[in-house]
Amino acid sequence: MKPIWIVDDDPSIRFVLEKALAREQLPTRSFVHPKEVLEAFESVSDQALAPSVLVSDIRMPGGNGLQLLEQVHEDHPQLPVIIMTAYSDLDSAVSAFQRGAFEYLPKPFDLPKAVELIKRAVQQSESQAPELSQSAGNGEMLGQAPAMQDVFRAIGRLSQSNVTVMVTGESGSGKELVARALHKHSPVAGGPFVAINTAAIPKDLLESELFGHERGAFTGAQTQRRGRFEQAEGGTLFLDEIGDMPFDLQTRLLRVLSDGHFYRVGGHVPVKSHVRVIAATHQNLEDRVHKGVFREDLFHRLNVIRLRLPPLRERKEDIPMLARHFLAASAKQLGVEPKQLSEAALTQLAQFAFPGNVRQLENICHWITVMAPAQWVSAQDLPPEVLQATPAAPLASAGMPGLAPAVQAPAQEYSYRPAAVEPPAQPAALSMPVHGSASGAIHGAAAGGDWEGDLAREADALLQSGSTEVWDVLSRRFESQLIKSALAATHGRRMEAAQRLGIGRNTITRKIQELGLSASDD
Repeated sequence: MKPIWIVDDDPSIRFVLEKALAREQLPTRSFVHPKEVLEAFESVSDQALAPSVLVSDIRMPGGNGLQLLEQVHEDHPQLPVIIMTAYSDLDSAVSAFQRGAFEYLPKPFDLPKAVELIKRAVQQSESQAPELSQSAGNGEMLGQAPAMQDVFRAIGRLSQSNVTVMVTGESGSGKELVARALHKHSPVAGGPFVAINTAAIPKDLLESELFGHERGAFTGAQTQRRGRFEQAEGGTLFLDEIGDMPFDLQTRLLRVLSDGHFYRVGGHVPVKSHVRVIAATHQNLEDRVHKGVFREDLFHRLNVIRLRLPPLRERKEDIPMLARHFLAASAKQLGVEPKQLSEAALTQLAQFAFPGNVRQLENICHWITVMAPAQWVSAQDLPPEVLQATPAAPLASAGMPGLAPAVQAPAQEYSYRPAAVEPPAQPAALSMPVHGSASGAIHGAAAGGDWEGDLAREADALLQSGSTEVWDVLSRRFESQLIKSALAATHGRRMEAAQRLGIGRNTITRKIQELGLSASDD
């Protein structure tokens, strides 16, 4: 059986994947950086030694995983390539699919699922059936939650097609961002993107807005007017809140989707339409069809591909990232320094139901930027709508990194899930000097007193407060202080700091980003 090639500069990733694949009787060969892989391809003369699947990280010293993917895909188009990355943004997913990736695997990952994915790639490799995978995206879409990663993958796979798409999701969840992402990396990306909210335009005007009108078609129509379909010619028309479209207009829309032409209001000459339609709604269209207020044939015309955008309460692990993004954007708009949320403020936000979804979080961040009295935002500085709300769910089910107890994998399974951490709870983190090393111990007295006693008192205070997150809160502060001390000792050189801490470079880079620390690269 051909081996599976693993490329990652983090030895822990390589080790875990090697062991898990060995349990499945799948041979492996590991590499540290892309250059080694390209050299191995050149030296492989026996096809039995060539890889069946390539699993590669994106960011590595000495090369880039996406560049490796591009070159491998060009030379070996039948080889499935799985891209791993700790930087789980939409742009990474887009780049991976556009360069021909078989699949995109965001870190941290569940090892059984990763193994299952690799086995699927092996099956494809053996059957010699190439999978066409492309992607689309928009840099403003953010999310590391599994539900959002599913959306990113779907957008990627749709990027080579002009098929009609239905985007469903609650108000404020970002449906228009999905539509813009689908357009941006589609075959009609060079054309216009035209959006219209069918619920925001009076019924008497909506027909003219969509299809235009001829001069004299009705009182006040003194000139010919092009409608949204003509404005979107050669591009994408986004019909938001399609569920509220009047029933008689649904018939006209169905005709356009069916035969590709329409008539302006008052017109007698058909106008040909070459437009990709993306529709969106927060309503249950099947229910509206059942009630007789939405045409069943139009529903099936629009519902070729359906993308469900999860509400924010289903992706609460994205709240810290989104909040930092919105706070930075709001600060830039006002010309001030971005404010930072304390651990208590993030906890409070995690308990909020966010009925207005991402849009409501954005508005809250605007409010904080203007109204919060200090740069470091505590829980009591949050807007009244958050402070006075009843918690949506216990923190244990919030799904937010560092706020819910870790779910342990069964003893017979492996699970690789690095700890996700957030910024320290206060600017002055708990000081915890490191004891004992080959080069000499740093004693507690010399480093500022009885730090273990300080830790015990801090834990007692949190336990007495009724907190159920003591382990996570103190662990995050402990990790933050360790990394700060190591970077200070190495004058900001991450590689050396990682070596002295006994962790991988990828690990320290990821934790620096997650903790909101700053350090110069080596």
